[in-house]
Amino acid sequence: MCSGNPKGEYIKMTYFLIRKLGSIAIVMALVASIVFALVHLTPGDPAAIIAGDSATVEQIAAIREKLGMNASLPMQFMTWSGSALRGDFGTSIFSNEPVLKLIGERLAPTLSLALLTMVASVLIAVSAGTIAAMKVGSAIDRFVMAISVLGFSAPVFVVGYILIYIFSIKLQWLPVQGYDPLSKGLWPWLSHLILPSITIGLVYVALIARMTRASMMEVLESDFIRTAKAKGVPTFRILWRHALRNSGVTIITVVGLGFALLIGGVVVTESVFNIPGIGRLVVDAIDKRDYPIIQGVTLIFSAIYVLINLAVDLSYAVIDPRLRAK
Repeated sequence: MCSGNPKGEYIKMTYFLIRKLGSIAIVMALVASIVFALVHLTPGDPAAIIAGDSATVEQIAAIREKLGMNASLPMQFMTWSGSALRGDFGTSIFSNEPVLKLIGERLAPTLSLALLTMVASVLIAVSAGTIAAMKVGSAIDRFVMAISVLGFSAPVFVVGYILIYIFSIKLQWLPVQGYDPLSKGLWPWLSHLILPSITIGLVYVALIARMTRASMMEVLESDFIRTAKAKGVPTFRILWRHALRNSGVTIITVVGLGFALLIGGVVVTESVFNIPGIGRLVVDAIDKRDYPIIQGVTLIFSAIYVLINLAVDLSYAVIDPRLRAK
């Protein structure tokens, strides 16, 4: 077995990384091409929006020329993709500021919402799924499954407005909208993120809890778990050291794939709660047909997603040593 040969494992891991990085490059090239094509083929002319309703055809044509939109789409794509490879995602058509600068200004609210939602959701969902697997058929199990069904069924914006009505308008416990940076204090920062995190986290919790329950049920029926119970190993140790570790690959896979839901949910949630993050930036850019912002944000989010998937793949060998022998 290669598991006893560190040099062999190192070579295998190197080849694995090279293949993965090659796949990532292909995926990103496809994403860039598709996003560019969709954005530019969608009805709507930024030049006409900038010029206004009373603009003449000549004025609109002059703006298109200034923005470089008269060149063929392949030429525009080559220019944009070449700049993107150098880290330059262009300049906003309307604010005339670099896209990376605009993204950097909106990054803190989005990261705060995404990280808080992810950490809280994983902790709650894994615990709930584990308990449900231990108590199959019980009231706790039915409650967890009911919450999962609710999380999958309820649209994000509907959940958001319901939470705002109950906790912000009726009870007046939490702010209706907006965002305060952490520099203003822990509670002002947290109070603006609680409702958005619950709104977006409901789907995330539902997905992870269901998969954790299914994976844990399978592992808890394994012979080595029965043997551990027969030897008198404490239940807590069986769960957290043996069962969860053997379910770890499934759980981490779901967490990684669920990140796509998180990214999509952030865009909608930031609009509902008026959070000045990247989601709001994208929505405003779509309204104005601000091509560079839409393309830049989509490409960066796609890169984050594929890198998370790479991290998930690499974590398999750490969690399950048996995979290092393959």
